[in-house]
Amino acid sequence: MATLKNQDQSYSASDIQVLEGMEAVRRRPGMYIGSTDQRGVHQLIYEAVDNSVDEFMAGYCTSVKVEIDNEGVVVVEDDGRGIPVDVHKRTKVSGVETVMTTLHAGGKFDSKAYQVSGGLHGVGISVVNALSSFLNVDVYRDSKHYEQTFSRGKTTSDLSDKDLESGEKKTTGTRVSFKPDTEIFPDLNYDFGILSQRFKEIAYLNKGLKISFKSNWGVVELIEEDDEMLDDDDLSEDQQMNLFENKESNQDVAKNKMREVEYFFEGGISQFVVDMNASRVALHEAPVYVEKEIEGTIVEVALQYNDGFSESVYAFANCVNNADGGTHITGFRAALTRVMNDSGRKYGLLKTADPNLSGEDVREGLAAVISVKLTEPQFEGQTKRKLGNPEVRAQVEGVLGEALQIFLEDNPIDAKRILDKCLTAQRARDAARKARELIIRKNAMDGGALPGKLADCSDKNPENCEIYIVEGDSAGGTAKMGRERSNQAILPLRGKVLNVEKAREDKMLAHQEIRALIIALGAGLGDEFDCSKLRYNRVIIMTDADVDGSHIRTLLLTFFFRHMYPLISEGHLYIAQPPLYRVSKGRKQEWAYSDSHKDELLEQFNDDSRINVQRYKGLGEMSAEQLWETTMNPEDRSLLQVNQEDAMEADNVFSMLMGDVVEPRRNFIQENALEVKNLDV
Repeated sequence: MATLKNQDQSYSASDIQVLEGMEAVRRRPGMYIGSTDQRGVHQLIYEAVDNSVDEFMAGYCTSVKVEIDNEGVVVVEDDGRGIPVDVHKRTKVSGVETVMTTLHAGGKFDSKAYQVSGGLHGVGISVVNALSSFLNVDVYRDSKHYEQTFSRGKTTSDLSDKDLESGEKKTTGTRVSFKPDTEIFPDLNYDFGILSQRFKEIAYLNKGLKISFKSNWGVVELIEEDDEMLDDDDLSEDQQMNLFENKESNQDVAKNKMREVEYFFEGGISQFVVDMNASRVALHEAPVYVEKEIEGTIVEVALQYNDGFSESVYAFANCVNNADGGTHITGFRAALTRVMNDSGRKYGLLKTADPNLSGEDVREGLAAVISVKLTEPQFEGQTKRKLGNPEVRAQVEGVLGEALQIFLEDNPIDAKRILDKCLTAQRARDAARKARELIIRKNAMDGGALPGKLADCSDKNPENCEIYIVEGDSAGGTAKMGRERSNQAILPLRGKVLNVEKAREDKMLAHQEIRALIIALGAGLGDEFDCSKLRYNRVIIMTDADVDGSHIRTLLLTFFFRHMYPLISEGHLYIAQPPLYRVSKGRKQEWAYSDSHKDELLEQFNDDSRINVQRYKGLGEMSAEQLWETTMNPEDRSLLQVNQEDAMEADNVFSMLMGDVVEPRRNFIQENALEVKNLDV
């Protein structure tokens, strides 16, 4: 053992720091909510909502209301039983104060108050309290209205109560109001789309629960200031007109930012699957659905095949999305593969000598949701991304296997249509395997040669390297001349890559540009894709700032999402941000990356001198020096990292925009056309 010399060797109990409850949460918030960025802010809301959902699953709640005001204050209200207000025997304070100020306190540990709960660790609402500048609780129960306030995890008022007024309809429920602490979350921000999608998921998973969400966050408050300024008698007519137009603009912005949604699904996860397939053509009219309680676990599964080539299967345990799967996914896949093979042989579609269908074969074009609700969930990690209960595998496999077998026997026409698709997938997968082997063999014969069009970098340490995927030979040539050769590689693509949403893997692997991309990255494809084998730490899409460039970028994103998903989930994919304009006057020049930025520069340059504005529609219009200066120099460039908070929503968007069904795409374009910026046709 090595010995440290010339240092103070004393180390006693006095050196061990003990952080009490809420202090520990505030000191290390990431340990409890994952991060202190927008995701952490959202997590506080989810923790509060989960408590209300637990009340619904226990049978005592029918609706949850979530509201965010313009100041960032969040209100979560339900019509459940209300948090207990009697004095807790051990803590000697009320149940409200106990759950708000004590970690691992709640009604979820002895399985009496809650048979099923999304929270395992019992830290949810107390962590919300610890990380909020203030938190107020209103409890309605026992014909009384109780109130108590907190701040940064500490109690700031005693629990007070008053009788409900005669006209007050609310009899039971809880309302929690809080504002995330800007000391912990310096960039306080909410995303309406991400939050509403999560609430939509919860409503799907709990048929009969109504969730309403309203947000005024981000609404500008300049209208009152405009009114005050308009009262100024010294303003000229032109100034008054400008202010009046500004007021109208502010009102429009406010109206657009005030958004409200409500979710209620009587069909539950069956409706979830139908909606997932809205942009696809379903192979059978109604989803296969089963719900059954087995050994204390409620197993609920819905599945429906479509004519697409991608698999969309999502698993939840106690309403928690298990993005990394777990034992319920394992049981689901085992049942699906076994029953499909048994049915294939029963119907004579699989002969005695034929090989079995693989798991990939039977999951092509499958949309499914698996939801299990159990008393003692065993999640891996605080984020609960993977379910570990071993007994759940057999429970899901047994329940789904029985239901799926009955469906295929009762619906022979649908069964044959599904099995025909599985067999076609098997043949295509065999062709794709041979195509992969041919690529590998050709590489080996060429000494592991990289694509000839690739201008590789000299540094062989992937951590230091990045590759630019560039649209066209012209831009590729400019990028090759302007790059830093030691660590920047350039791969120009000719034309538009294949739309993989409409093509099986064998056809995709026959596409020259996609083959070049797979070989250049060197990390494989699909289930075999391994980020540890990536030849470049950053993969950067760099396309022209026009319609064609946007289309090529979307095609590439579709390919990466469907066939190299870890590239996105592990943070290796980026989009370059080339400038749209060069604004110059004499020898002075500035680069504008948006129309608003250009307008700001024009105001700065605005005098009697001549101003030149050049619009860059293609990367090839720039010199190598300009491309380096604006887009490729790591010290000055701006890169957008590709990520997605919600894989299900991304899945739906790619299917809608890139699939065969026209109507959902048309509706999407009509609804979002006015949001398009920098459109060049």
